[in-house]
Amino acid sequence: MKKYLILFAGCTLLMAACSDFLELDESVYQTTKYQFSTFDRVKQSATNVYSYVQEGLLDVEGTMIDAATDDAVYAWSTGGIKRFYDGSWNGTNLIDDRWASLYSAIAAANYFLDNCPDDFPEAQYQDNYKTNLAELKNYPFEVRALRAYFHFELLRRYNRIVIGDRSFTMQEVNTLVPVSYDDAAGWIVSECDAVIPSLPKTYLGTEKGEVARVTKGMAMALKARMLLYAASPLNNPGGDAGRYLEAAAAAKELIDAGIYKLVSEETTNNADAQGLIFGKWCPVSSDFEAANFPVGFEGGNSGVCPSQNLAEAFDMATGEPFDWNDESMRSRMFVASARDPRFAKTLIYNGATFKGQPVQSYVGGRNGRPLDGATPTSYYLRKHIVEATSFVTGSEMSYQHIFPFFRYAEVLLNYAEAKAELGTLTQADIELSINPLRERAGVADLSLAEANAHPDPYLASAETGYANVTGDNKGVILEIRRERTVELLMENLRYWDIMRWKEGKRFEKPFKGLYFPGTGSYDLNGDGVDDVCIWSGSKPATSAATVYELNKEIFLSEGDRGNIVIHTDYVRTWDEERDYLYPVPTDDRVLTQGAITQNPGWKDGLNF
Repeated sequence: MKKYLILFAGCTLLMAACSDFLELDESVYQTTKYQFSTFDRVKQSATNVYSYVQEGLLDVEGTMIDAATDDAVYAWSTGGIKRFYDGSWNGTNLIDDRWASLYSAIAAANYFLDNCPDDFPEAQYQDNYKTNLAELKNYPFEVRALRAYFHFELLRRYNRIVIGDRSFTMQEVNTLVPVSYDDAAGWIVSECDAVIPSLPKTYLGTEKGEVARVTKGMAMALKARMLLYAASPLNNPGGDAGRYLEAAAAAKELIDAGIYKLVSEETTNNADAQGLIFGKWCPVSSDFEAANFPVGFEGGNSGVCPSQNLAEAFDMATGEPFDWNDESMRSRMFVASARDPRFAKTLIYNGATFKGQPVQSYVGGRNGRPLDGATPTSYYLRKHIVEATSFVTGSEMSYQHIFPFFRYAEVLLNYAEAKAELGTLTQADIELSINPLRERAGVADLSLAEANAHPDPYLASAETGYANVTGDNKGVILEIRRERTVELLMENLRYWDIMRWKEGKRFEKPFKGLYFPGTGSYDLNGDGVDDVCIWSGSKPATSAATVYELNKEIFLSEGDRGNIVIHTDYVRTWDEERDYLYPVPTDDRVLTQGAITQNPGWKDGLNF
């Protein structure tokens, strides 16, 4: 049982992080007394707890979990993320295996809380004593908030978890059992409530790196997110309206606090963003760019490729939903001024400029297929990318990234969703939450009455939208979901949104590429020259550089027209009775001899 026990007993030295659960050789580490003997060493120990917060950019098989959703496709069909698509993951063939690291993070937090002193009286005559003491007083509250966050990450993956609210003895570990989802959620909320009064409002405007410090706002945002998740269909099958009431109240409390604001600024990779609540500085690196630069550019290897579904989620600048059947919209799909400006800011599309060059992401183009690793959807990712990164030999250049875990935009969206689901959303609520986001982006305002009177057919369709949205507020709920999609894309929230909404069947839909209304020749980059010809029957004479025979070399979603069907070499699957929760790692089930049960539908060959 050693491997499991260390999870709760805590590590002797946190600097070396026991992320693999293995027994530690205590002889090579400093004593606990030494670790907590000065302000600087206590800070180092607190920093270690922070180190368990994952970066979010390349943490799932070298890519982002959004690549497992309907928002994106992973360009390389051999990538491990493919196991999300085909359902081949299980307790021994994991993808996003956070069970061990999150429980180790909790153990690290408990170890800190057990040993952090209240003061260093012998240092009272040092010049920076008062400053250090003020910092010291914050650390336990910061670590408690982080501990609550680690529990939240476990909860949304595994549903039933053990509450690590303290360090446990070896004897106690043998009796530990998971608690219910509701009990765990309640504990997380209570921890947030306990620390919120004692945390500073914000570290905005302070030294670089403070963006990664826990604040009052972070704990309030975590509370609001936890309550919204607990209110959502997956975790609230009885439809208890009181849960949405609590979620709305928690989000409104943070809004009313007046700590954050929406301004015309970039919120990713910006430590001074006034809407960034909690993020993490990633090491100076070009790894994310190497994994996501468009093929055809120096160092470009593709990776997370936004889907056509996502491209269509962006409204026209007028606020009208994009509609393929509207020729005027179809012809302006790649006209940045005609679309929600977030379209051009977050996606690289055919004809867009990247590193001073027009992107040719169509089949046969400079950045398109059949080049190895080229985007199968015709889109590349721009969000989070530092375009100035250079891979040119002799002038290499890397940059530091900030990955956002909590943004004010999400709080506004959480509030609107909770109120809409509760049935109490008003136009005034929309003016407080949704429309500020749209106004900042440069998109026409949302009207509650109009949205409910005319729900978007695409989003309302069981085939292309959200099958489970019903009721008088159907239209506005769909619009709120659209707004979450485009505002929070590639921030590792889409997967969890789909889970909590119980809309997993969306993941079965085939990946889509560009839309073609039929056979014929097409100028895809607007230069007056045909780029692609699609034919059926008799091969035509054409000047197009790339020619494909329909239903042999290229497949369209509606047979003779529609979106390009991609990744036809495998089928996406979804098990409604299984896939909303992660499988518990089989190794840890064995170690606990059945104390930790497997989640429904997952088979690991164990008889307990």
